[in-house]
Amino acid sequence: MPRFRLTTYLRDTFGVEDLKSFRLCGMDEVGRGSYAGPLVAAAVVLPPRFRHPLLRDSKLLSARQRELVGEVIRRRALAWVVAEISAADINRRGLGWANVEIFRRLVDLVAADGYCCDGRLRINASHTVHCLVKGDNLVPAISAASIVAKVHRDAIMTAMHDHAPHYNWASNKGYGAREHREAILSHGPHPQHRTVFIDNLMQLDLTFDAPQAAALEAAQA
Repeated sequence: MPRFRLTTYLRDTFGVEDLKSFRLCGMDEVGRGSYAGPLVAAAVVLPPRFRHPLLRDSKLLSARQRELVGEVIRRRALAWVVAEISAADINRRGLGWANVEIFRRLVDLVAADGYCCDGRLRINASHTVHCLVKGDNLVPAISAASIVAKVHRDAIMTAMHDHAPHYNWASNKGYGAREHREAILSHGPHPQHRTVFIDNLMQLDLTFDAPQAAALEAAQA
């Protein structure tokens, strides 16, 4: 498989001739696999030749690293914006709808010459959006968006923790950690929970051995 080159990607995908003046908007979401809380996505337009040693997929960074590079991105980006879709809207209209709708909203909020996002989606937006599998670790603007979105959502979940501490959202950020699943079964679901996961959870026998639980939590992080 040929090595990914950003300049080749921009030329082949967007027909870019002048790479220095092309404003690429990278977009990424976080929280799609979470049991609770909003879906969050960010859009970022980086300045030409932006570099940072920590600029990569947010899942490959620690919380402290994400906060450090996130602050630099927000300060130096030509444009950046964050969008949210609430758990209530996800419950009403579905996670599939939310995952596309959030990118449609971001496109309308950021002026750019081209738009790209991580994943494999069909996004009918006001401008064409190119989706790239593993784009969050290949395209710097998408990596930046993944970091900004992750920092923003983690802050939301940490704040929500104070209103329902038994779910320990400050630690698990709403994902399906063992303690979170057990708290749902003990205390019942919260309005911030997503029925797409909770309805299934309430019907399952949650007797996992340690390796199974660890594998599930790693897959959902």
